[in-house]
Amino acid sequence: MSFPYEAFDLSGVTTYPLKSRKSKARAEDFGTAPPPQATIADFVASLPNILAAADFKAVVRAVADARRSDGGVVWGLGAHVIKTGLGPVLIDLMERGFVSAIAANGAAIIHDFEIALVGATSEDVDETLGPGRFGMADETGRLLNAAINDGVGAGLGLGQSVVRMLAERSPQYERSSVLAAAGRLGIPVTVHVAIGTDIIHMHPSASGAAIGEGSLRDFRYFVSNVARLERGVYLNCGSAVVLPEVFLKAVALARNRGIPLANLTTVNLDFVRHYRAQTNVVTRPTAGSGRGYTLIGHHEIMIPLLAAALRAAG
Repeated sequence: MSFPYEAFDLSGVTTYPLKSRKSKARAEDFGTAPPPQATIADFVASLPNILAAADFKAVVRAVADARRSDGGVVWGLGAHVIKTGLGPVLIDLMERGFVSAIAANGAAIIHDFEIALVGATSEDVDETLGPGRFGMADETGRLLNAAINDGVGAGLGLGQSVVRMLAERSPQYERSSVLAAAGRLGIPVTVHVAIGTDIIHMHPSASGAAIGEGSLRDFRYFVSNVARLERGVYLNCGSAVVLPEVFLKAVALARNRGIPLANLTTVNLDFVRHYRAQTNVVTRPTAGSGRGYTLIGHHEIMIPLLAAALRAAG
């Protein structure tokens, strides 16, 4: 059966007054033009209270409140955050009390170590992979693996092992090293590794036993840190898989022990939206309680902006 060409009858369509409708964008939430000599606080206040701008303001409030109330602020750092030159920004936040603990993936400590040692990092993979030179910098593999092997053998975790090594060596560029600053300020660092993902695993001095044992110790330290975030904030910055998975398990263990984390705030900062970070950091841990936020943008812009807003908020 075929339908006829027949115009729909609109004579019975009903309408309602515009003012009676619930609208998502309202004039009182619009942004304003900041004054010519605006401070960062003025700039943040001028942002619209809509979508990502409203979320950004909420994240600033949550982190500032957690600092003032000793609720705790734990930062999860992927390698991209370190190699885009954000170490000094993070160190300033550490010195101001906006960092209670740091969790990193394996690549993050590699970049931070290389910065501390020679003031440079991030090799050109396309250039070095073909000739078989990728990942083969001598000091990176030799010194980091030695630090891990020695430190784990002495009962330390991976993070503690590398922090200890940097403190002992006092490398030339340690003022730019997040890990060196963590050691100086007494901020715990945990490192969470998938075997085979990092260039130091390619070196003959790598010990699977030490890497595995040290990473497991750090996981348990990390769970203790997450369990303290009942009124705190966890920020996942630039890790798409490893840290979101580790964080979800930490939340599960804390709740298994009767710690509800009911007022937890979680934030994912990255330049694209990844499934695991969105699900395992923003959505699942805060379902039914707490608050989860996603801020999309380049780390080298968004993290300095967040840091400036936090300094202004006190």
